Amino acid sequence: MNSRERVLTALAHREPDRVPVDFGSTWITTITIPKYEELKRHFGIDSPTVVMERSQQVCMVDERILDAFHVDTMGVFYGPPELERNQFVELGENVYRDSWGITWHKPPTSHYFDMLKPALGGDITIHDVLNHPWPDPHDPGYTRGLRERVMKQRASTDRALVLNLSIWVLQCSQFVRGFEDWFVDLIAQPRLMEAIFDAITESLLGVVEDVLDEVGDLVDVVSVSDDMGHQDRTCIRPELYRKLIKPRHARLMEAIKSRTKAPVMWHTCGSVYDLLDDLIEMGVDALNPVQTDAAKMEPERLKRDYGDRLTFWGGIDAIRVLPFGTPQDVEEEVKRKIRVFAPGGGYILNSVHNIQPNVPLENLFAMFEAAQKYGRYPIGDE
Repeated sequence: MNSRERVLTALAHREPDRVPVDFGSTWITTITIPKYEELKRHFGIDSPTVVMERSQQVCMVDERILDAFHVDTMGVFYGPPELERNQFVELGENVYRDSWGITWHKPPTSHYFDMLKPALGGDITIHDVLNHPWPDPHDPGYTRGLRERVMKQRASTDRALVLNLSIWVLQCSQFVRGFEDWFVDLIAQPRLMEAIFDAITESLLGVVEDVLDEVGDLVDVVSVSDDMGHQDRTCIRPELYRKLIKPRHARLMEAIKSRTKAPVMWHTCGSVYDLLDDLIEMGVDALNPVQTDAAKMEPERLKRDYGDRLTFWGGIDAIRVLPFGTPQDVEEEVKRKIRVFAPGGGYILNSVHNIQPNVPLENLFAMFEAAQKYGRYPIGDE
């Protein structure tokens, strides 16, 4: 069984020969730049580091490392923008404004960029929303040469190709409006927030449609993301999500599902147990990163209640075990998660979110070694 078959078998809730492994196929299942530089030195790799996503400071993973870790996935990314309105604007050292109008800053003591200024903070009206320079979704740079690149990828590897798209209506609106105003306006000015949600949806929808019209028949999985959970609860009440945000998510999901047969993996951190039926109803096939230390996200509960409808993609504790445990702790963590999630298929192994700078390399190696050791089907109890 090759990697593509392995991933698709797991996503179909059947047992492959072993548990598939992901590393580096998306901007939320990869590795931060400082740790990657250390990893490259270990392998003696001197190729340039390619930034995958700037605010999180994460990067692409060299195929030689994918081979070493027996990774079954590979990312597909649409091209950079060409239109001026979609370009990032450099505002100083480690300060930039993105295409949404959000200003980001990387403090000297941080590994990441934080929001410095929202695009539409403070006292605004619907008129301000309508006249904001939203990104042009039909930038020709997104699809220029894309089909040819993906065809070459598909011909050169048997890894499952994972297309990265964004449907971050909720998160983007928080950064556009500013967190305090966002939470107040959900109750005080819902019509204003719906205007923002609609503007963001329109800007995302064109990209989704154009990219999938080009390569929807060539990719194996579509990865999308919108964080909807805190550590102890959903970030807004489920009924408010269903009223204000879910219709926009559903519209984007319909555009995806109508253009590709590829299963959809949805990334959302935190406690999202109360929204899993909503995700399934919209057509989501897999959940990432499966933050099992959040409320209601116990592995056994997830597998029992949703194991026949969702594939779990992730699950290896990146908060305590990977950064602070021993290699033996990591092995036990991988063994336990495989024992819970893998029977019957429906599990793809990855850390809970990107590998952070404080994860020792020996723990990273231990995770992939344990995946090979314990991930062979039939899954045992030893």
